Amino acid sequence: MSAPALSLQDVACTFVSKGDPGQRYTAVRDVTLKVGAGEFVSVVGPTGCGKSTLLNVAAGLLAPSAGTVSVFGEPLAGINTRAGYMFQAESLMPWRTALANVMAGLEFRGAPDARARGEEWLRRVGLGGFGDRYPHQLSGGMRKRTSLAQTLALDPDIILMDEPFSALDIQTRQLMENEVLELWSRKKKAVLFITHDLDEAIAMSDRVVVLSAGPASHPIGEFTVDLARPRDVAEIKTTARFIELHAAIWAVLRDEVLKGYAQQLQVKVA
Repeated sequence: MSAPALSLQDVACTFVSKGDPGQRYTAVRDVTLKVGAGEFVSVVGPTGCGKSTLLNVAAGLLAPSAGTVSVFGEPLAGINTRAGYMFQAESLMPWRTALANVMAGLEFRGAPDARARGEEWLRRVGLGGFGDRYPHQLSGGMRKRTSLAQTLALDPDIILMDEPFSALDIQTRQLMENEVLELWSRKKKAVLFITHDLDEAIAMSDRVVVLSAGPASHPIGEFTVDLARPRDVAEIKTTARFIELHAAIWAVLRDEVLKGYAQQLQVKVA
């Protein structure tokens, strides 16, 4: 069998307080997670459970305190150059047009056809006529489409997505989810998708991994999503199998969400 696209083995991340070296916080511990080539895997868990920490480890932006990270069977050292990262926050440069933003990574890599590839990807995400617009001239959904084109234009083997649609209204969000699934189905890249939305995770994924509440968050459940593809994220939610999967995953996730909420309340009171 070929090596998985991405493999985290017994990963832990502990942070030391700058003001007090003796004060430590372990965000995640004993995390083993694999994403096969062409597989779409979502990670869900309570707020503050370390989901984004794991994504940063997978991107090579954060070195784990313990454990190993491998990319297609090779140990990861430094930035994961085979991955594209779509952040939750706005990542577009406001002084560049939509086309120039999509071209930025290609230009950095010295691609001779950066403009042609940038224009092609804007067309693929439905923004072929908006390449000359600046981010402030685009709607929230359009900016997300531009960010998606910016990530996919580099043709990464692994796509890392950190709650990319959380700020969108429900209609725009569903449109973006379907667009991502359609684009993913063409080349079947490995995807590690972080989300708070269990419906979104089930509707889009091949597998859903559930993390416990922090600190020292770790996987407590893994579910195979055996829903037929292609999928429409709105229509699939009405099927009996989707409802069954949602109930099974929520049964594992519910107590952890309540724990995470209680911890957040304690932090606010303190």
